[in-house]
Amino acid sequence: MIDVAIIGAGIAGLACARRLAATGRSSVLFDKGRGIGGRVATRRVNGLHFDHGAQYVTAQGQGFAGVLEKLAQSGAAATWVTGTGRAVTVGTPGMSALARGLAMGLDVRQNAFVTAISPDTGGWLVRINETEYRAARVVVTLPASQAADILGVDHPLTAPLVSVRIEPCLTLMAAVAAPAPFVTRNDPDDPLAWIAQDSSKPGRPSGDTVAWVAQAGPSFSERHLESDSATIVTLMLPLLCDRLGIAGDQVRHAAAHRWRYARVTAALGQPFLRSADATLYLAGDWCLGARVEAAWASGTAAAEDLLGQTP
Repeated sequence: MIDVAIIGAGIAGLACARRLAATGRSSVLFDKGRGIGGRVATRRVNGLHFDHGAQYVTAQGQGFAGVLEKLAQSGAAATWVTGTGRAVTVGTPGMSALARGLAMGLDVRQNAFVTAISPDTGGWLVRINETEYRAARVVVTLPASQAADILGVDHPLTAPLVSVRIEPCLTLMAAVAAPAPFVTRNDPDDPLAWIAQDSSKPGRPSGDTVAWVAQAGPSFSERHLESDSATIVTLMLPLLCDRLGIAGDQVRHAAAHRWRYARVTAALGQPFLRSADATLYLAGDWCLGARVEAAWASGTAAAEDLLGQTP
């Protein structure tokens, strides 16, 4: 019997497991991906690093600030000065280093696709791929709509999820053999709402080729969400070339990624949801807002509440 099964090894799930571990409670994190961290992600191609999800993190509260300080002390995080002169925190040598730092010492099982959870005597049955696990408690840290799919329309925790809204985001990763005209460009009214010179971040590989990440705005992303990766590249790359003032033949690599659940626009408004018997929790950034810190705060709050229940 697993004490606490955590579904999803993004920042919320990792924060929950980290808080439980600090008190000696065990947990197992299950994640469907080959990597962990959710949108705190890095892709490595041809010696370059592309942070194709969250670009950086900041801390408004002391709790998360302390987490970032510890990650910096371990070498997993550093300060990056954006094009506007703002100092923010990034993972080193990629954003995914933040997740790996949080996961140190935790039981994380990857390529574990959760298909169903159901009540069981003394807890829950969690179906992972073709195997069932028994758990005394379950914390689901998936996007709201995916959590609703697992629980089913009739579950009492599903109804509050209807009000949550999360926008998609299409991301372009490009390696360019040309001087960089800027560090970052942020224009919410442009189809490419955010452009970042990832090569300018600390700990990234240096050379003649510059790594760029461009993220489309919500309207563009929604309109082309169901396009395949090749089509997304075809749509976004000419826009990036125009913004950088380069020719297409200066692009050495280009790829796209689709984030179906990227930015929370209507949050739940509370740190987590839980069942009446406190054996099932739902947590994630969608509970509190569109920040990495919101995911951490939600997962931590769920863990704190769980610790306050009868063991």
